[in-house]
Amino acid sequence: MSITANDTNRKSWLQVPENSDFPIQNIPFGVFLTKEDVVTVGTRIGDSAIDLGALQQLNYFKGIELTDDMFMQDTLNDFISDGQKTWRLVRNRIADLFDAKNPELRDNAKHRDIIIFNMADVEMQLPVLIGDYTDFYSSKEHATNVGTMFRDPDNALLPNWLHIPVGYHGRSSSIVPSGIPIHRPMGQTLPNGETQPVFGPSKLVDFELETAFITTDVNIMGESIPVGETEQYIFGMVLLNDWSARDIQKWEYVPLGPFLAKNFASSISPWIVTMDALQPFKTSGPEQVPTPLPYLQQTGDHSFDINLEVAIQPENAEATVISNSNFKYMYWTMSQQLAHHTSNGCRVNSGDMMGSGTISGPTPNSYGSMLELTWGGKNPIKLSDGTERKFINDGDTVIMKGHCKNDEVRIGFGEVSSKLLPPFVRK
Repeated sequence: MSITANDTNRKSWLQVPENSDFPIQNIPFGVFLTKEDVVTVGTRIGDSAIDLGALQQLNYFKGIELTDDMFMQDTLNDFISDGQKTWRLVRNRIADLFDAKNPELRDNAKHRDIIIFNMADVEMQLPVLIGDYTDFYSSKEHATNVGTMFRDPDNALLPNWLHIPVGYHGRSSSIVPSGIPIHRPMGQTLPNGETQPVFGPSKLVDFELETAFITTDVNIMGESIPVGETEQYIFGMVLLNDWSARDIQKWEYVPLGPFLAKNFASSISPWIVTMDALQPFKTSGPEQVPTPLPYLQQTGDHSFDINLEVAIQPENAEATVISNSNFKYMYWTMSQQLAHHTSNGCRVNSGDMMGSGTISGPTPNSYGSMLELTWGGKNPIKLSDGTERKFINDGDTVIMKGHCKNDEVRIGFGEVSSKLLPPFVRK
């Protein structure tokens, strides 16, 4: 089935600001709360939020097989479960309805008032009920930097790293949408020079610049999915700030890896940008040496050219961009990650989320964490207000943005923005 929604000649009768992340060629999916306190599945064009539940009730999806309440729910899980054919049919229909040449909805003022909201008047929600969350560790630059700092620079990568997409199972209960503030975590740390741990607030709270992909129902338990088939099971992508407490992490991570240092908060952008919308931006990734085992081998382009940036905004001050990176630097692809995830028969369900791991590029200004940008705090970053940061301070807001752009179209993710608050105090 052709992806007509990607037609770059298409214009919308809705106003789309110049350099918007959300032209009619994007059509992401999310969930929002209206001024009337109605939760609905929606999409976005420009600065307009579109109520897909109302669109369905008014019969604009006629001819597409959908359950009666498909878009009148508080998550996208059922829609994602319907699979790639349904995603494409719905996205193509939305593109047709909002095409400047189509008068069907454009000239129906009564329906427009029911269906279309200003983005300023809606509150974005978590788009899916995330049953399981896996975080990978797939940037060679990041893994090398961390290995160099924490272990032997001559053996920065562990022996398995070039052979498997390393990952761990995270905590889905702590995933929140952009705009929800995060509390500085409490935990055990081992102060420098001491032999006994202490309990208290983490002093080294960090961000991790990541993306994440959302899956449909992939397999039954025991079934592995060939790497050449995995992309059809990936619905779309979001930006991910996978918060980390480095001092807690350093004390706890041996022998079983990340635990409380990582599961206190993960923030995602609220709009899921579909893999169909990202197709024009496919590109090659880094050369993989040694050649992966056969079940992970791929030919062709399977990475994506997604520009990423991170900014820190102190309270009552301007934001300072501190990192510019790109998703194409990732060593292991999303399809390899998913193939590896199911290679042992692990079941993957609709709404599951897979984090990329910290995305770091080859230059210091493209590193994806404060740990790397300040090299463990040795090289503080100066912000535009004159203050310095080794890690994230209480009151700081971390803002991540991402977009793809070629000569014809710009497709973006919006942003994931989260403020760090002091430790939670029970009243």
